Amino acid sequence: MTRTGRRWLVAGAVSAALAIGSFALADSLRYPLAPTRVQIGATAITSFDNHDETLTRFGSLEFRGGLVLTAKHPAFGGISGVHVETDGSHFIAVTDHGAWLRGRIVYRDGRPAGIAEAELAPILGPDGKPLAARGWYDVESLTERDGMLYAGIERVEQIVRFDYRRDGLRARGQPVAVPPEFKTFAFNKSLECLASVPQGSSLANALIAVTERSLDKAGNLRSFILDGDVFTSFSVKRIDDFDVSDCTILPPADLLLLERRFSPARGLAIRIRRIPLADIKADAVVDGRSMIEADLGYQIDNMEGIAVHSTTSGETIVTLVSDDNYSVIQRNLLLQFAIVGE
Repeated sequence: MTRTGRRWLVAGAVSAALAIGSFALADSLRYPLAPTRVQIGATAITSFDNHDETLTRFGSLEFRGGLVLTAKHPAFGGISGVHVETDGSHFIAVTDHGAWLRGRIVYRDGRPAGIAEAELAPILGPDGKPLAARGWYDVESLTERDGMLYAGIERVEQIVRFDYRRDGLRARGQPVAVPPEFKTFAFNKSLECLASVPQGSSLANALIAVTERSLDKAGNLRSFILDGDVFTSFSVKRIDDFDVSDCTILPPADLLLLERRFSPARGLAIRIRRIPLADIKADAVVDGRSMIEADLGYQIDNMEGIAVHSTTSGETIVTLVSDDNYSVIQRNLLLQFAIVGE
């Protein structure tokens, strides 16, 4: 298949998934019933640009390498959020169908070369049963704070907290308080971005939630600060028809938004936008500069997860993962970039 042909197939698959939702039917759920080891194959991506393999600098980022991930387990795929530990190797991710994916990134010469020690497990509710069994399966966002994981679940508009440090993959989720406005989000266009603000910011210990495409009256993205039982609303300026697919904190003082755009005329594209945390306050409309923008002329797919870690040499690495929508014509990608420009 030519690159042009694949671009149109991927664009069509993403369009269908975004329009109708790939996982709307309960009988389509795929998640393991207990923690289980899984063998993940990894094919190296050595160049981000499909046309010029010598290019490494893209906007404010330098491409460090990537992987195409495959596995035979039926629950593998649909990766929609990721957290990379401080060691830069161990990670935990969530899938659309309500599963944890945990593993270790293997590096060779500073580039991702494979995935080891991979496990899949059901995301559990407070009763110890899989959240997906109660219909809480469209897990789209993930963040970590002090050993606690917080996951945002679209369609039911809930945020669930897990004591991951204590209980690992068997942690039971406890719903946290959310604003009543969550129930007014656009269907299937809500909790794609969830970030935990670290110490040192005026928003320290709060959660930030930005919707995929639930818009305010001005056409901007409805967003919230959740600080315990105190909720504050703000908006993120929507630019050039991009929707939000994930977010993370870039220490010490920025929010990184991973964004995605699709249209039949323009195809599929992604963007990362950097927004100062200091700008986020009640009723504000915030914006930020683009760090990178790429279309299907580059090695992208339906990019839905973003994480940040620092290396021992002081570099800041951005990790992106994609959601293949459990489609044979899409891919589960892991891409890594170093931040090299301001």
